[in-house]
Amino acid sequence: MNYSAYSIKDLRKGFKKKQFSSEQVVKDCINDIKDDKLNAFITICEDEAISKAKEADKKINEGIELPLLGVPISLKDIYLTKGIKTTAASKVLNNYIPQYSAPAVEKLEESGAIIIGKTNCDAWAHGSSGENSDFGPTENPYLEGYVPGGSSSGSAVSVAKNLCFASMGTDTGGSIRLPASFCNVVGLKPTYGRVSRYGVISMASSLDSIGHFTKNVEESALILSITAGNDPKDGTTLSEKVDDYESYLKKDIKELRVGMPKEYFSDGLDIRIKNLIEQKLRDLEKLGAKIEIISLPNTEHGTECYYIIQPAEVSSNLGRYDEIRYGNGRENFGDEAKRRIMLGTYVLSSGYYDAYYKKAMQVRTLVKKDFDEAFKKVDVIITPVSPTLPWKIGEKVNDPMAMYLSDVYTVNINMAGIPGLSVPAGFVDGLPVGLQILGPHFSEGKLFQVGQAVENL
Repeated sequence: MNYSAYSIKDLRKGFKKKQFSSEQVVKDCINDIKDDKLNAFITICEDEAISKAKEADKKINEGIELPLLGVPISLKDIYLTKGIKTTAASKVLNNYIPQYSAPAVEKLEESGAIIIGKTNCDAWAHGSSGENSDFGPTENPYLEGYVPGGSSSGSAVSVAKNLCFASMGTDTGGSIRLPASFCNVVGLKPTYGRVSRYGVISMASSLDSIGHFTKNVEESALILSITAGNDPKDGTTLSEKVDDYESYLKKDIKELRVGMPKEYFSDGLDIRIKNLIEQKLRDLEKLGAKIEIISLPNTEHGTECYYIIQPAEVSSNLGRYDEIRYGNGRENFGDEAKRRIMLGTYVLSSGYYDAYYKKAMQVRTLVKKDFDEAFKKVDVIITPVSPTLPWKIGEKVNDPMAMYLSDVYTVNINMAGIPGLSVPAGFVDGLPVGLQILGPHFSEGKLFQVGQAVENL
């Protein structure tokens, strides 16, 4: 059965009306995953998912109400799942089976969701293209031979190809927003600390955000309402009250102040993407939004600082994989992991710490201040997600700097810890383009409000 036109809401209505069962949907999705040629999944949880679907059907027949009851979802393969292999797309963890599940996974399962599989990604979440997986690259669902964006490549593709109805990813410097843009789906990077990182394999601990992919903005609000909240196991989560995110979907955007940062619309941005995003801004203006040109003066330094801070934290986090406690030998690290370990170790070493890491952290403070000042003038900020369209697989693989520059519009958001929502904006030459909506800390509801307006254009 083709579920491309079905939302989560449609699926749950179909379950209630007995148009189809959760077991039937799960089996159909599993068959589609097996037939798929884009390499979106590393592990298919076939037996577990079918068993859970049968349980869900019994609960549905008993009239039990849960927001995701019977709905198949996928997880980026860096989420720990009890009894199910978790590899981080690296052969270092080729046979690792966790003893517990991440709290975000537990919350989703408590809401009735069925984990259908673990998706492919850049190994250890290191990458912007989906090409760095030890299990082979994932391909773009819209054009054969092109990248889907990374590092949460398989998660974005799994939703875009209707292999599941939502997928969990992680975003350290754009790893949800970029693949969401390249695959024409909705991707949310929440405020840092809004969703627990516990039980999710760390890349760069001060930058990692736990988010997700959905077909539409309404479903993104639903998933966040389930996963958000304080977790005593994660000291970086905050006790900030979880908003009624879905209530924002009903609000209009009249008089809403929308910032357009001039640094994000300057040289280096593909003119076709620029025209598309600017048209969306004009359309929002017609709905009553007030568009204001703003400046984020430290934008140009963001990528440089990110690629000092992030490798430093990568070096620290990957130090635990020593073959003594768990994992295979370090000779199994891929080229990108080795590159980041070496760079990170260098900037933290004696004699270089002050010159590089300390200085980068000082600039990070300035980047955050830029956003703090901007949000005194505007309610949200809208920018492109990527300066370019998706590129061909292999095109940038031997040019790390070119690959890193694809994050130029996304990394500063992680440096500041603010939320960002990528929503589809249209197509150029058959390839998807996304725009990102940014807001102050804990303003996800406002992002959904604007995202819904963009979606309705």
